[in-house]
Amino acid sequence: MAMKFLQLLISPRRSTKTNFQLGCLLAFIAGAINAGGFLAINRYTSHMSGIISGIGDDLALSNIFAVLGGVSLLLSFIVGSATTAILVNWGRRKHIHSQFALPLLVEAFFLLCFGMLGANLDSYTSLTIPTIALMLCFVMGLQNAIITKISKAEIRTTHMTGVVTDIGIELGKIFYWNRSEKANKSGYVRANKEKLKAHALMLTMFLVGGILGALSFKGVGYASVIPLSLSLVLIAGLQIYRDIKRIIKNRTP
Repeated sequence: MAMKFLQLLISPRRSTKTNFQLGCLLAFIAGAINAGGFLAINRYTSHMSGIISGIGDDLALSNIFAVLGGVSLLLSFIVGSATTAILVNWGRRKHIHSQFALPLLVEAFFLLCFGMLGANLDSYTSLTIPTIALMLCFVMGLQNAIITKISKAEIRTTHMTGVVTDIGIELGKIFYWNRSEKANKSGYVRANKEKLKAHALMLTMFLVGGILGALSFKGVGYASVIPLSLSLVLIAGLQIYRDIKRIIKNRTP
C-alpha cells in the first residue's frame, strides 16, 4: 500500500490530489532546507524576491562584490529550474516513467553534497559558504520547477507567498456576503474549500519542516539533511526502477 502511494506520488499520470500530496512533501523539505541553510550560512536561499532586492540595494551602495554574489545566487536558481525543464521534457520525449523522478534524484544528490561540504565548513569558510549558497539556490530552483511543471503552475513549494495569498483569497470568499444566489447567479461568490484546506496543509508542512529542520540542524548538524535526501531517493527510485526493468525486458530476446 505504501509503495503504491509513493509510486503515484511521482507518477507521470497526475491528479489534483497527488499534486497536492507531492506539494506538501516538497513544502516540508523546502522548509527544512531553508531553516537548516539559514543556520549554516546565515542566508535564506529560496527567496528570489529578497535576493533581487538585495542586488538593487548593493548597486545603490556601490557594493559590487555583493552584487556579483547576489547575481550568482539568482543565476544558480535559474539554472536549477532550467535543469528540471530539460530533464522533464527529455523524459516526456522518451516516454519514461521517471520524467519527474530524475530532478528529484538530482536534488537528493546535491543535498548529500550539502551534508558532506558542511562537515568542512569551519576549515574552508571562504570556499564552502559561497558553494553551499549556490548549491541550495540551485536545489530550490530545481524543486520549485518540479512541482510547477507537474501542477501546471498551480503550486509552489519553496516560498509561501503565493500559498498565503491563495489562502487569503479563499478566506475572503468565505466571509463575503452574498445577497442572493438566485438574484444574481453570475455574481455569486463561492469559496473553494478544498483548495483552502490543501494550501493550509501545505503552509503547515512548510512551517513544520522549518521547525524540525532548525532543531535537527542545531542538534545533529549537516547530517540532518541525510533523511531528506534518502526520502527523495526512495520516491524517485521507484519510478527509475520501473524504467530500468522495462529496458531490460525489451532487450531480453
